Amino acid sequence: MVPDVSTGSDTRGLIAYLFGPGRRDEHTDAHIVAAWDTAGAPDPGRDPAATYSQLAKRLDHHVDLRTREPGGKKPPRHVWHCPVRTAPGDRYLTDAEWAEVARRIVRAAGISPEGDEKACRWIAVRHADDHIHIMATTVRADGRRPRTHRDGQRAQAECRKIEAEFGLRRLKSGDLTAPRTPTGAERAKAEHQGQTVTARQWLREQAYAVAAAVRTEADYFTVLQSLGIKVKTRLGPETGDVIGYSLAAPSDTNAAGEPVWYGGSKLAPDLSINRLRERLPDQAMADRPRYVADPADPWRHTTTAIHAARTVLDSGDDAATQGHLAAFGDALYNIASVTTGPHRAELRAAAMAFNRARRSATRADHQAATALRKAAKELAYASSEPGGLAIALLFATVHLARAAAKWHEQRGHEQQAAAAEEAFRHLQAGYQQAAPPVLADLTCRAPPAATARRFEHDVRAALPDHADRILADPTWTALTTTLAQAETVGLNPRRLLAEVGSQRELDSAEHPAEVLNWRITAQPNQRTQAARSRSTISGTPSMSATPHSPATPAVTRPEERSRHR
Repeated sequence: MVPDVSTGSDTRGLIAYLFGPGRRDEHTDAHIVAAWDTAGAPDPGRDPAATYSQLAKRLDHHVDLRTREPGGKKPPRHVWHCPVRTAPGDRYLTDAEWAEVARRIVRAAGISPEGDEKACRWIAVRHADDHIHIMATTVRADGRRPRTHRDGQRAQAECRKIEAEFGLRRLKSGDLTAPRTPTGAERAKAEHQGQTVTARQWLREQAYAVAAAVRTEADYFTVLQSLGIKVKTRLGPETGDVIGYSLAAPSDTNAAGEPVWYGGSKLAPDLSINRLRERLPDQAMADRPRYVADPADPWRHTTTAIHAARTVLDSGDDAATQGHLAAFGDALYNIASVTTGPHRAELRAAAMAFNRARRSATRADHQAATALRKAAKELAYASSEPGGLAIALLFATVHLARAAAKWHEQRGHEQQAAAAEEAFRHLQAGYQQAAPPVLADLTCRAPPAATARRFEHDVRAALPDHADRILADPTWTALTTTLAQAETVGLNPRRLLAEVGSQRELDSAEHPAEVLNWRITAQPNQRTQAARSRSTISGTPSMSATPHSPATPAVTRPEERSRHR
């Protein structure tokens, strides 16, 4: 059950909407199910003689009294509005049950406390099977305003109790950092147009994907426009700098044929211009030439940064952790954008799901996550997808998503924990689709038996506590191939096993050889390190270094909207 509190200043206008046909004729049988005084609240939905103006006058009675006092004036935003909707799949409540819901919510929110005879006037209108609208005028009979501090959170808490008592789907409590829920009108419009998501939701996903890939604020707006999205910036009156922006989806217009605009912060809290600037580097850094000595480097760098982020989650530094989770959200979008296999759909779903886990009431320290964000942006410009490294990276994301779910759960972030868990399931499904062919190929290319026996001795020497489990793992043969490859490029297998085996996943891993395999795959080899060293000494990029070319972010083109929305 979802309450959504807002305020306004037009009592009659809201009444006309609640009892009217709706923007898409979606309102049916509008009527009052509860009110401050059922005898004193005219019901235009049941009484043909009742008018919107009569009901507005009754609701505004205390407001008008206050206005007529010496020096009195109508208070700003005196209309309190709270739609309350059951979750998809819930049973439909009766009018009597909705009446109880309404009374409990206005009591919890401070609009009409229990036994308070001077409380605000309010009504609850039902015009659909799955929701009601509660509206009130926030002036009490004694002329004072009600105590509605944190009314949204208190309404949410009451809804959690109602869900348990009414046998409804138990939703997760929020912390006011969730993006705005699409309105009923937005959903009806999308349905009428044959879309699966609303324009607001579609724009949010495009904005996240673009922000994850670009390096500057200017690039952010440029790429959005290249996708057919309309961009409108708001400039400061004195400096002329951009202080805000709005986006409009292609072909999304109102009744007058004008674009429907959504401010960045209205799409999601961390898409406001100020939050975006915290995550984008300054122009001087963005203008520096970008070279890569090895095409596999972006994949290795991102994998290494994700492993480092896993350590930060245990550090006790919540601000740094929140910064890394935000950067991880960007990384998921970019991983999906450069993935070409059939598991790409799962990666895109994981990125979308993790959006709710990338922010909480804890303010993020984005500077602490510079390495992960930089690596993620390098990956967005990668030109190829190296098979084994791509799987190693995907394997790392699975573990970080699961750790993120546990971190949020430990701090009582219920919605974020559920979102991270959903992302984990998508990543795990993607890994299970992509990994078996690569592991099978490694198994087919296993080294001679004598070499495998030598690697077995290395395992027992380097990791004696885990050796039996590693050697019994079905993926042990694949690991011998990876060890042979590492040895060929100059790495010492025993030293390598000791190094990668000291990290946490080995203790609890169901398949420890599989963990070691992907850890070793992500290690830079000595030849690459030597080439990079020579390049640094000479002061010029190595001959194999080439500038990145931008890849297309994991966004949906305008012509594909009907297919993906």
